Amino acid sequence: MVDCLKREYPAQPIVGVGAVIVRNGKMLLAKRGSEPGKNKWSIPGGLVELGETAKETAVREVKEETNLDVEVRSLIDVVDNIETDVRGRLRYHFVIIDFLANVKGGRLKAGSDIVEARWVPLTRVEQYDLTKTFKEFFERNKVILAHVH
Repeated sequence: MVDCLKREYPAQPIVGVGAVIVRNGKMLLAKRGSEPGKNKWSIPGGLVELGETAKETAVREVKEETNLDVEVRSLIDVVDNIETDVRGRLRYHFVIIDFLANVKGGRLKAGSDIVEARWVPLTRVEQYDLTKTFKEFFERNKVILAHVH
């Protein structure tokens, strides 16, 4: 699909989703391949396309980025990613809906938009070079995530 929204210096907020996948005490992290947050670690996700639900977006993006099939369990958080440039102009404005999801199948393999994907023990997530918004998300939600089965 053609990206009709201008990501950098947008005229309006852009809606995205993230998939929080925890299995056996490990979280799936993805190293971003594009801005914002290029070469930093976060969770799989992307932008909602016209006519697509947020949950459908989460399933599609995880498949595209990691080759895994997932089912969305529940909403976990909503994250605002608002960045300004050195002149104070709004450079990025994303509203990101984060869902808990379970792996149903597939084999982990980095796909589009990411450089690498890996399972990281929850106790080691904060040792990675995380995006600012994912770091804040993880700090808010790590107690909850420690109890996800």
